[in-house]
Amino acid sequence: MLKKAKEKIREIKNFPQPGKDFKDITPLVEDGTSFNHVIDELVVWAKKKKPDIIAGIESRGFLFAAPVAHKLGIGLIVIRKRGKLPSETVRVEAREERAFEYLETHMESIDSSQKVLIVDDLIASGSTSVNAIDLVKKLGGEVVGFASVVDVVFLKGIEFIKKAHPKVDVHSLIHFEE
Repeated sequence: MLKKAKEKIREIKNFPQPGKDFKDITPLVEDGTSFNHVIDELVVWAKKKKPDIIAGIESRGFLFAAPVAHKLGIGLIVIRKRGKLPSETVRVEAREERAFEYLETHMESIDSSQKVLIVDDLIASGSTSVNAIDLVKKLGGEVVGFASVVDVVFLKGIEFIKKAHPKVDVHSLIHFEE
């Protein structure tokens, strides 16, 4: 079934800019069988981690984080780009390839006793993933795992995450070698 889900992901050449290629998960989400299978696979892995709460990363990560949280019967916190949350926030600022990235969550979203599992749609360079882990840790949460649907292997994002956070278990369902 993961093979079918992988086949649903299309590559858009030269998007969002020339020389960049984009892995579009929209067709996977539109196909109920593939989407539900991916969610079920994420849930199987997540259950083993025994999280207290799921954290989803803006914006496509929300598509997967929310149903995982629902199936586990736990809550969901959102990690968003700067300026999108209405209450007091905690922020991490990180240098990216092209600019600074700012990720935020509400100050009260995580307490220091919580085990947090982070979910995103895709790992590319790994920088957003590392920033999300940093943000959860900044609030005192224990990151028990990081799950994604897609790993763009040749960009070595998982290696980058493991170098920054060697104790965080990283799991990805679908791998693109090129």
